[in-house]
Amino acid sequence: MAEFLSGIIDFSNNILWSYVLIAGLLGIGIYFTIASRFVQFRFFGEMFRVLGEKPDYKDEAKNISPFKSFCVGAATRIGTGNLAGVAVAITLGGPGAVFWMWIVALLGGATAFIESTLAQVYKVKGKNAFRGGPAYYIEKGLKARWLGIIFAVLIAITFGLIFNSVQSNTISLAFENAFGVNRLVIGLIITAITGLVIFGGVHRIANLSSVIVPVMAILYIVIAMIVLIMNVAELPSVMALIVKSAFGFEQALGGAIGAAIMNGVKRGLFSNEAGMGSAPNAAATSTTSHPAKQGLIQSLGVFVDTILVCSSTAFIILLAPVFQTGDVTGIELLQNSLNSHVGGWSGIFISVAIFLFAFSSIIGSYYYGETNIEFIKESKPALFIFRLATMGFVLIGSVSSLSLVWKMADLFMALMTVINLIAIGLLGKIAFKVLKDYENQRKQGKNPVFNPTKLGIKDADAWIEDEEEDEEESKKEEAVG
Repeated sequence: MAEFLSGIIDFSNNILWSYVLIAGLLGIGIYFTIASRFVQFRFFGEMFRVLGEKPDYKDEAKNISPFKSFCVGAATRIGTGNLAGVAVAITLGGPGAVFWMWIVALLGGATAFIESTLAQVYKVKGKNAFRGGPAYYIEKGLKARWLGIIFAVLIAITFGLIFNSVQSNTISLAFENAFGVNRLVIGLIITAITGLVIFGGVHRIANLSSVIVPVMAILYIVIAMIVLIMNVAELPSVMALIVKSAFGFEQALGGAIGAAIMNGVKRGLFSNEAGMGSAPNAAATSTTSHPAKQGLIQSLGVFVDTILVCSSTAFIILLAPVFQTGDVTGIELLQNSLNSHVGGWSGIFISVAIFLFAFSSIIGSYYYGETNIEFIKESKPALFIFRLATMGFVLIGSVSSLSLVWKMADLFMALMTVINLIAIGLLGKIAFKVLKDYENQRKQGKNPVFNPTKLGIKDADAWIEDEEEDEEESKKEEAVG
């Protein structure tokens, strides 16, 4: 039975990843890049300005800042995909896979802008914070709640359960390799800590992510820069190897180009999530004056994730002799590669980095599941069961087979991505209209403020409610005056 199930999963993954998603992701990335006039490059400096912006909150306790929202999104992006995922891509697809990861990220910056802007436009007010994402813009923008429910179920399973198995799997393997600790013991510890955080709500998740993610990302990039400086003479040859492996004649004869593209796109998507429909759930939580601001912030997240963090992992591996032997794969390949560069202490560093990156991903991924469970139906018992299921999958993943876990992650990730690509392709014109409005206001020297009524955008309920509240407050002030 297990072999039969594995065969079905392999067949489905082959169809989806060899044909559907490569064409879909690259095609829609090119379309959004051209249609938005290269928004991910034109507004690169603006992304940093918006990230540091301090919004004027009416109720700080119920609002999440743009920076914290960015960190929740980055928490799920910057995880095992950046470390173990890159190692897997290089093992299966060769150095050329790194090139295609870069392409996915460069094009994905525009895709991330579109989906996160839509998430802001169609967000709704929850009890403690805003909620939104593909399920919400599918329901409001496409008037297809049934499809929104299908997406919500897929993302809740994919992120809340399966992806969290991947994260805990990588943590337990890293600690077993570095310290010889029993994987079940590590799993029990991770599960207990996960329970403490996820029962604390979205604000605890946002606060935790805003501390862990920036610190660990900077430390990891610094280590990678040290490795690059130590091996600067070999850097040109490694760059040549990456490009040659992506397009080389020998690779074409051996069918390796297809493997490089497939694994580069697959692991690139798992890492930066552009087009998958996950980061928009984080983007929707932010309190901001204009939806395009969160679009720009999440677009920046794609660059940070792939161009900085994933590239750091790739160079650490390709500059080490360990890769040539082919003796180890996954997170062990990264650990052993870094050991060869800077000594045995690096294995401990990678284990700690993996724990913090992957744990923050577990927390962020759980939130994506929670907000989509609430989309289907607001039910405290259902949410309680989902939290217990998340903890269960974290524990199971810590002792499971790496191969099966990754296969399941690939399948569910593919299915939800297909739905999201269709949705943002149909709703892209709304995001273009929002972008143009943002540009016009910036040219006038204004801090852009979103008014959906003026733009003819319907069902932007959260923004319309804010407009009505502002009008009521203005009338009260005038009456008092």
